[in-house]
Amino acid sequence: MTWWCTGMRWRGGGPVFGWVGDGGGERESGVRFGEGVAFRVGGERRCLGVWRGGRWTVCSGRDAVPVRGTRAQCAECAAIDRARSVAADTIADDPRPYHVYLAWFGDGLVKVGITGVARGGARLLEQGAVAFTWLGQGPLMAARRAEELLRVALGVPDRIPYERKRAVRGGLPGVGERGAELVRAHGVAAGLDGWPESLERLPCQVVDHGEAFGLAGIDRVDGVVSGLGVGDVVAGRVVAAAGPDLHLVEAGGERRLVVDTRVLAGWPLERVPEGASGARLAVREVPGVQGGLF
Repeated sequence: MTWWCTGMRWRGGGPVFGWVGDGGGERESGVRFGEGVAFRVGGERRCLGVWRGGRWTVCSGRDAVPVRGTRAQCAECAAIDRARSVAADTIADDPRPYHVYLAWFGDGLVKVGITGVARGGARLLEQGAVAFTWLGQGPLMAARRAEELLRVALGVPDRIPYERKRAVRGGLPGVGERGAELVRAHGVAAGLDGWPESLERLPCQVVDHGEAFGLAGIDRVDGVVSGLGVGDVVAGRVVAAAGPDLHLVEAGGERRLVVDTRVLAGWPLERVPEGASGARLAVREVPGVQGGLF
């Protein structure tokens, strides 16, 4: 049976690779810091289908998808996923409660967002948030209004590009400093007028993901694996993981690479000896990021 990679996800506070088989079966394989990984691309990239109810519903056509890009879906499956997304604002009558949060990714990189209460902090792990705190909890539309209020009042975005998150991971301050910016932002948010009445305000309790991500293992980032082709090899020693990013010390070299595991999705990957080389990988350099907030 051929197993198609679905990328990296977070389970129980740790990273795992997801896999979908030819017949629609699914499995996961753990990612452990300090251990080696080595995969070869064994065939064409195909549509994974639709993510529904925590599982993949296999695409009926198993259409080929572009070798570049982070979405391993055909146009039809991608449209179905977008229509069911909270971010698309198409499910305003969703009865589930939502959290409003502040997330910190590096100096000056703070964002506001929402996530389902039932998901706990999983969304923050998926985004690669180095630290976060809840702000409030309530119905979806109230959470949306609070998100917009805070975005404008605090002057923070609701999205931060992955490129900016990656660029600062090699030089983050200590745990205490990471939380200080969130504490200040939470204090400003708590003093604002205009919060929706149906939204329960929550105290500042900073959660730090430094240990979960293995941030101590990142001394720098030299480049990002941003594209694959048939026959390419991804190999190295795992030193950290954050969001969809796997941080490796490249096999047979000194480069510190980030594998955006979203570009692994849709490929049939085969295990190879850890000393294998992936010379044809598309790797781009990582620019520096500077900034400040509050």
